[in-house]
Amino acid sequence: MGWIIPAIAVAVVLYGIAVYNGLVSGRNRYKNAFAQIDVQLTRRHDLVPNLVEIAKGYMKHERETLEAVISARNAAVSGLEAAKGDPGDPAAMQQLAQAEQGLSGALGRLFALAESYPDLKASANMAQLSEELTSTENKVAFARQAYNDAVMDYNNRRESFPANLIADRFNFQPAELLQIEDVAMREAPKVSFGS
Repeated sequence: MGWIIPAIAVAVVLYGIAVYNGLVSGRNRYKNAFAQIDVQLTRRHDLVPNLVEIAKGYMKHERETLEAVISARNAAVSGLEAAKGDPGDPAAMQQLAQAEQGLSGALGRLFALAESYPDLKASANMAQLSEELTSTENKVAFARQAYNDAVMDYNNRRESFPANLIADRFNFQPAELLQIEDVAMREAPKVSFGS
């Protein structure tokens, strides 16, 4: 009979260890999911200067639009860097979402304006970059969904009893979803430079 109390104590400790390890695993899953967003957004950000350079040759009188795209791209790169430092941080995720919305809006204006330039629309380089950008936008959406799923799983685990007792004690903070507020921005830009 004297072994029952130590056995219960060992079971409680083992359960606590399992809960803690589950929280660590969940946190690592959402950080890994964010790393996939980082890869895709970095690719998107790298495509933008090439797109602007091609457009510059055709759009001599549209300097303001081109500068707005580059400015929005730089803000998005800064937002991504801040978010990489602490994926899941509410302020960093909101800054990233706003910066990406700004970049999507600036690119949308660039593509709308490009419709007025038949030579630019016919450019093979512009068409290729536009296709790569559209493909990357789709990958970003997929990576964002995977990240948000991982965050939801982590937050559910973190808030469930008795894991919430361990999470609070060991400072497991809630993670923030990466949300795009404007419904129109949730869709990849429609780009068509073909006939």
